[in-house]
Amino acid sequence: MIFFKSLPATASLFLLLVIDPPPISAKLLPLAIQKIHHGAVHRTHNLARDLRLAFGGALASRAVSAKASNGVVYCKPRKQGVLGGGHSGGGGNTTSSVGTSRGTATRTKTTTIASPTTTSSPSSPWKVAASFSGSNFFDGWDFFTGSDPTQGIVNYVDENTARSSGLLEINSAGNAVMRVETTPTVSANRMSVRIATQYQYTGGLLVMDSVHMPTGCGIWPAFWSDGPNWPAGGEIDIIEGVNDYTNNQATIHTNVGCTIASTSSATLAISGSVIGGTNCAALTTGNQGCGIRSSSATSYGPGFNTNNGGIYAMKWDSTGIAIYFFPRTSIPADITAGAPLPDTWGAAQARWPAASCDPFTFFNNHQAIFDTTLCGDWAAAVWSSSGIPGQEQSCAQRTGVATCEAFVRANGASMAQAYWEIKNLTIYQLKN
Repeated sequence: MIFFKSLPATASLFLLLVIDPPPISAKLLPLAIQKIHHGAVHRTHNLARDLRLAFGGALASRAVSAKASNGVVYCKPRKQGVLGGGHSGGGGNTTSSVGTSRGTATRTKTTTIASPTTTSSPSSPWKVAASFSGSNFFDGWDFFTGSDPTQGIVNYVDENTARSSGLLEINSAGNAVMRVETTPTVSANRMSVRIATQYQYTGGLLVMDSVHMPTGCGIWPAFWSDGPNWPAGGEIDIIEGVNDYTNNQATIHTNVGCTIASTSSATLAISGSVIGGTNCAALTTGNQGCGIRSSSATSYGPGFNTNNGGIYAMKWDSTGIAIYFFPRTSIPADITAGAPLPDTWGAAQARWPAASCDPFTFFNNHQAIFDTTLCGDWAAAVWSSSGIPGQEQSCAQRTGVATCEAFVRANGASMAQAYWEIKNLTIYQLKN
């Protein structure tokens, strides 16, 4: 079974042998789980429609959908609520215009921009455009403080609140840490952090080094890339999963016209497996998108953390969009040297070729985003489900608690692993 993610109601990488696993039959998906998923689809699809009407299209659409053979797709909205509290970076000022159904909002912003340096050797076609690391990691980010678009039981807080509450820090290793509140018992929501880069990009190479990601029952983290006017600007989900899952799922969500031409891992030159449909258009497929699940149990969650993490990279160029994962002990030397050579990396974990989805037609003006929500449309919906890699026993069985929300509110200590620890994020652009 494979679960996707999709935008909720309000808005809507390591060399591996190329394998070509057979598609998973719907017969292997327990009937009870199918019923849960189809129920979630029906409720959230209608709610997303109502909210889009109510907000005049100003909010990005998000909903939950089921694929008969492989489960639920989840997406996230890009901008909603209040964004603010980010430091002013020292790299340069840029002004961007973000169009919405209510007009175009223009803002002047300062972000951490890096000029090309000697770390990008002549052999690499990529140069550093923006970087985030060390004591200045949080310079150049917006902090989202609106209601969680995925219906999670979190309150996203501003930077000052996150710091004073112990949710945000640069630790002794020089890594950026973003936590979820671990107060023993809460009556409603737990505080959490969601940030988006002020730097925007159309095309590029994102390289993110993490030693830990949030994991555990009730926990739903994501590292993703998103554009304006969802789904017109496109969405690229780089890291995502829920509960005790161990295999990452990468997904794209687009406007009408983008497809994935094959479900064959060999044809796509990927190590993962296509687990949903081939139509990536969000609004005509119930926000399902085109999902690909990793074959590696160290690509997400507990396996990733035990292995001291690794590097995820997302390449977006004229050939299409591709996601790569390199475990800690297998990071290519060119990445370590700051002179990435993606063409030498071998099979991607996931790939969406340009031949059937033009990456500069269906994706534009993106921001990189980290967030951690709790329960919500995905983690809560599969609370009593098992059979996903890593989730051989359901969270309901493992915790003895009937619902995700009841468990999360009463068990702050169980949120101890709900944190991101990031060494760095570098965004490259092609030199030419």
